[in-house]
Amino acid sequence: MTTTDKKQVARALLSAQAVGFSPQAPVRFASGILSPVYVDNRVLSFHPQQWHIVIHAFQNRLQAQNLTADVIAGVAVGGVPHSAALAFTLNMPYVFIRKEAKGYGKQRRVEGGSIAGKRVLLVEDLVTTGGSSLSAVSALREEGGVVSDVLTIVSYGFAQSREAFAAAKVPLHTLTDFQTILDEAFALSYFDKDQLDIIRDWFVEPQAWGKRHGYE
Repeated sequence: MTTTDKKQVARALLSAQAVGFSPQAPVRFASGILSPVYVDNRVLSFHPQQWHIVIHAFQNRLQAQNLTADVIAGVAVGGVPHSAALAFTLNMPYVFIRKEAKGYGKQRRVEGGSIAGKRVLLVEDLVTTGGSSLSAVSALREEGGVVSDVLTIVSYGFAQSREAFAAAKVPLHTLTDFQTILDEAFALSYFDKDQLDIIRDWFVEPQAWGKRHGYE
């Protein structure tokens, strides 16, 4: 991924308000961690210009790194629109993975068609700890799919997720990163230098950030 592509995706996310910053009023993740940064890439589909930039960036990444697949897959719910749009654009077969199997019918997690013996590229909207993505990888492998790569718009870059993907032997590729997003947001005056330092400090050690800054 070139620096230009990373910046274009970062600006698309900022423009669509898919990434926001609240250093003075942090949000709490489901894990309990307080954060001055929030991401909601589900809003991208409401902003076609920015969404096109992201889907085009997915295509560029596949070509640049020669990431080949027989099937594109997405994780419900957040990863579905982006992965489906990419599969449609590439004219490729598509499946999606439920978070859990239905309690009726065929009771399957992987929906769309048989992936047995096929190379599957999993496309995500966001990776936090990596838990949902790697659960989907396991579901795909249980159905006989060969999953060697995961592609996401952005990842928080937590050590926990890096270790989890390494253990699962599946590389994680991102379209942009938070260093680029923060640089672009600062250049566009989303926050001042003091607020930038507070946000950057969160990425150093997010678990203890709330206590360090007097929120807990």
